[in-house]
Amino acid sequence: MLVDPPAVCCAVPRCPVVTLGTVSSTSSLAEPSTNRRPPSIDDTGPLTTPGEHRIRPTELEAQSNVRAVLELCVAGRLRCSEKTGRPGSSTVGTVASHLANGDFYSAEPIAAFAWPLLLQAGGLAKNNAGRLELTAKGRAALSKPAADVIRGLWQRWLTHGVIDEFSRIEEIKGQRSRNALSAVRPRRGTVGRALADCLPMDGWIGIDALFASMRRAGLNPSVHRSEMALWKLYLGDAQYGSLGYDGCHRWELLEGRYTLAVLFEYAAPLGLIDVEYVHPSGERDDFRDNWGGDWIGALSRYDGLQAIRLTALGRYALGLRDEYQPTATGEGGTLKVLSNLDIVATGTPTKADELQLSAFAERTADRVWAVSAKSLLSAMDAGRDPAEFATFLDGRADTGLPGTMQTLFHDVAHRAGRLTDLGHARVIECADPTVAAHLANDRTLRGLCRPLGERHLAVPLEAEPRFRTGLRRLGYVMPGSLA
Repeated sequence: MLVDPPAVCCAVPRCPVVTLGTVSSTSSLAEPSTNRRPPSIDDTGPLTTPGEHRIRPTELEAQSNVRAVLELCVAGRLRCSEKTGRPGSSTVGTVASHLANGDFYSAEPIAAFAWPLLLQAGGLAKNNAGRLELTAKGRAALSKPAADVIRGLWQRWLTHGVIDEFSRIEEIKGQRSRNALSAVRPRRGTVGRALADCLPMDGWIGIDALFASMRRAGLNPSVHRSEMALWKLYLGDAQYGSLGYDGCHRWELLEGRYTLAVLFEYAAPLGLIDVEYVHPSGERDDFRDNWGGDWIGALSRYDGLQAIRLTALGRYALGLRDEYQPTATGEGGTLKVLSNLDIVATGTPTKADELQLSAFAERTADRVWAVSAKSLLSAMDAGRDPAEFATFLDGRADTGLPGTMQTLFHDVAHRAGRLTDLGHARVIECADPTVAAHLANDRTLRGLCRPLGERHLAVPLEAEPRFRTGLRRLGYVMPGSLA
């Protein structure tokens, strides 16, 4: 007999917490939660082979990465399917190459796949003919504190996610069957509440301990729509591998895997949690008793996640703290701004910093950029604000901005303010100045057009239908169809 998982509670008490390897939240790295694999020397780069072990702090790199992907979007380098919103393989590769410390795995995109989806879900980017473009909200995010941008992304993603995260568990087939899966929005909210209620404020919690805490609290992100829907989901073969059989739909297979997907592909890239992980192959055996399970190395790309720890940024994004106290980033004093308008990186700049410098200045050497009126005006023509760049430089420069740079910013801002874009208009040529004056001074038409010389009128495109109506009232008609 099939049994539904416990119902999800609307009002959830604080979960009983089972912690694993509890450490101070101020330490950069914790002791691993297992003793069979010590962490490798390079604890921040992508994991490449089985047997490696990572403990990955994510808080600082997430704040760098959100700036990087916004800059990539400005540069028009992010492409996603118009139908599904998913990023293409080339876009995933582009994002991965610009992430601080790379993705979690070298051959399996997780963070690089999630970031374009997060921009869309957060309303920071829109899909225009397959290419992501920043919205007004996204352009404003370029000059906002990264922590505030991430908090907004997480909160909006919970209700506006682009895809069903469970679709990334490709080994479980039949997901596209009619009425197979439950609504995704409540599932996201359930995992979000688990992050807020089931994690210790200070220290690590193992994944299995987290699962146990969620189940005790009734936090079940139920994936299947009904008992009958379970029969539509399967491993390998729709008949023999169906998850509808007794004992073949354990909590860890469905609700657990969905939780892992949210934690590893969204919460971790956003810097809400630090992660301890290994290669996914062979790390979880909870599906081995299912028909077809012996032929699968890992049920999902997330099976290697071992333990997680809530970060200060996570507490802020989840609403557990009203303010975020930034961790020292070491970014101050990383640039030297010279009086000849050159910018020299005194260390190795982050990918995000390189993208922002290249948006406003011309790269002339490996670590040198030249700022000019031409480069700033080109950036403004692309929709960027030089004030944003000035704030960026002021925060990175070791001795502040020299007078020559401040003067350049002032002059460019003054020039830009001399012109105003009034939009597109249709130019109408009249037979003689008398007709032009008659139309331009008519009580109805004078607010719909503007004289250009003696015989021409400029009509804004949005006013053209009313202008044509007014012309007919006066006994005139404008040849040509309405634009």
